[in-house]
Amino acid sequence: MKVVHQRYVAYSDAHYAGNLVDGAYSLKLFGDAGTHLAIIGDGHESLFAGYSSVEFLAAVRGGDVIEVEARLAATGNRSRTIDFELRVICRSLDETGRAEVLAEPIVATRARGTGVVPADHINRS
Repeated sequence: MKVVHQRYVAYSDAHYAGNLVDGAYSLKLFGDAGTHLAIIGDGHESLFAGYSSVEFLAAVRGGDVIEVEARLAATGNRSRTIDFELRVICRSLDETGRAEVLAEPIVATRARGTGVVPADHINRS
């Protein structure tokens, strides 16, 4: 089971030279995708317990179009291990609005985390 979100990264989200976006931006989007995945799988938003790994592999910049994937990796009684990946699929070429669709997405961030579903909300269907 997986969900994929796509979105444009606004220039106002960039905080550093070269229009770089901070790593927390990826983690926020992982939270949104993880919540979506939990709703589909368990009928509840769940509670996020934490990340066991996070890798920042490439830059995300204002003007990019990205996709975030949350994929269910393992299921316990109440815990859900989720693999996350953020990919840049379009890249801004300059600040004039020119951009290109990338032939191969750039994997910018990967993570693995655990969500926990409250015992009284387990989807038993």
